[in-house]
Amino acid sequence: MPHRLFIGLRPPQSVRDALVDAMEGLEGVRWQDDEQLHLTLRFVGEVERPAAEDLAAVLGGIAWPAFPLTVDGVGHFERKGRPTALWARVPPSAPLEGLRQKVERACESAGQPRETRRFTPHITLARLGRLGTGIAPWITRHASLHAGPWSADCFVLFESHLAHTGAHYETVAEYRLRSEEAG
Repeated sequence: MPHRLFIGLRPPQSVRDALVDAMEGLEGVRWQDDEQLHLTLRFVGEVERPAAEDLAAVLGGIAWPAFPLTVDGVGHFERKGRPTALWARVPPSAPLEGLRQKVERACESAGQPRETRRFTPHITLARLGRLGTGIAPWITRHASLHAGPWSADCFVLFESHLAHTGAHYETVAEYRLRSEEAG
């Protein structure tokens, strides 16, 4: 049975609490649960167990120092001119991009195809489904949303289990960030 995998960073409880507090005031959206809040470094997709085990092993070899992250503002994604998701913005940084590139190279060395989508650091707050309208007041109200900073000191290989109520994420492996000198 295939495993639906992704690699991400999980913000601490204080940041997740601030995000959950912003999740209100719109009808007809599917707000994320606390356990779903993360910043995706790389979506892998469905892989069989041997490929998942290879990926988990290769990810364990990543050496990268911990670095600070913050949440600063909100935004949305669109498809065909229609909003599909609301998110909290995580400002890009050289350390975040460096880790993302190491994760990408690890995925490629484990046999995964190269990611072709542009990386936009964010934490998804809501899926909009067919609503797609009326989000401007929420975006204006939460434009100054700020949480953190926090130390990104580990990244996680997650398995996503899809259900009619949304996705449930299970931690497969957690990897501490460390510099090569620290071993």
